[in-house]
Amino acid sequence: MASSDIERGGAKNGRYNRENFDVQASDNEWTSWLIPMFVVANVAVFVLVMYINNCPKDNPNLNEACVAKFLGRLSFQPLHDNPLFGPSSATLEKLGALDWQKVVYQHQGWRLVSCIWLHAGVIHLLANMLSLIFIGIRLEQQFGFVRVGLLYLLSGFGGSILSCLFIQKSISVGASGALFGLLGAMLSELLTNWTIYSNKAAALFTLIVIVVINLAVGILPHVDNFAHIGGFLTGLLLGFVLLIRPQIGWMESQYLPAGSRVHSKYKSYQYVLWVVSVVLLIAGFTVGLVMLFRGENGNDHCSWCHYLSCVPTSKWHCDN
Repeated sequence: MASSDIERGGAKNGRYNRENFDVQASDNEWTSWLIPMFVVANVAVFVLVMYINNCPKDNPNLNEACVAKFLGRLSFQPLHDNPLFGPSSATLEKLGALDWQKVVYQHQGWRLVSCIWLHAGVIHLLANMLSLIFIGIRLEQQFGFVRVGLLYLLSGFGGSILSCLFIQKSISVGASGALFGLLGAMLSELLTNWTIYSNKAAALFTLIVIVVINLAVGILPHVDNFAHIGGFLTGLLLGFVLLIRPQIGWMESQYLPAGSRVHSKYKSYQYVLWVVSVVLLIAGFTVGLVMLFRGENGNDHCSWCHYLSCVPTSKWHCDN
C-alpha cells in the first residue's frame, strides 16, 4: 500500500492541492485480491455443483437431451429444464439454495448465506462475475478488502432475508443481492463524501441510471428482485457507515497554521448519516430475522409488493 493513502492523511509532496484534488487518485493504493478470490470461489462452486448434478447419470432417460454431452458428468440440464445452461433445481436445492420452507421449518438458516455462492447456470454466473469484477475491484482498490468483504457478505445476507420474506413458493440462488449491495455502497459513498468529488452530478446521474435499469430488469419473471432490493438497501446503509472519508480540510490541517486548522475529521452531516444508518441496519436486520423465523409472509403486510419482483403481462404470469 502506498505511503500517500488518503485514509491515513498522507500527502504527496507534503501538501494537498484543494482545487485539483481527486479522490480517485488513490485507486492504486490497495491491491485487490479478495474480489478475484470471490470470483474464483464462485466459479469453483459452480463446477462442483455441475459435478454433483451429473445430468447423464441421474437422468438416464434424458441422456440424449443433456446439453454439451462431451463434458460428461459436467454436462448441463436439458434447455427445457434449465435454459441458463446449468444444473437442475433439485441439485441447487440440495446444495444450499434459498428455500423458505427449509429456512423456517427445518431451521436451515445457513441457506441465507450459502445461496449467494450458487448460480443457476453459466449465463447467470458470467453476468454476475463480470459485474463483480467491474464494480468490486474498484471498490477494493479504494477501500481495502475488509470493508468491501463486509459489504459483499452483509449485502448478500440482507438480500436473502428480504427474498425469503416475500418469495416462498420457489428457490433462489445467486450473488445478485451482494452485487446490488456494492452498487448501493457506491451511491452512498458518493453522497457522504460529496464535497471532495469533482464531476459529482454526472457520477450521481450515472449511478442512479445503472441502478434503475438493473432494478427494472428484476420485474421480469424468474428474477429475484427482492434479493436485489434487499442487497441494495443494505449496501446503501453500509456505505454510509464503512466508506466515510475525512474532509479535505482535516487532511490539510497538519500543513496549516495552528489557528486555521480544522479539528473535526468528518463533517456533521457525515456523523448524522453514520448514526442513522447504523440504527436502520440494526432495526432492519432484527425485524427481518424475527419476521422470517416466525414464519411470516411479507406479502401479508404489503399487498402490492409482489409487483416489485414480477409484473404479469399477456406474455407471462408470476404465480411461481
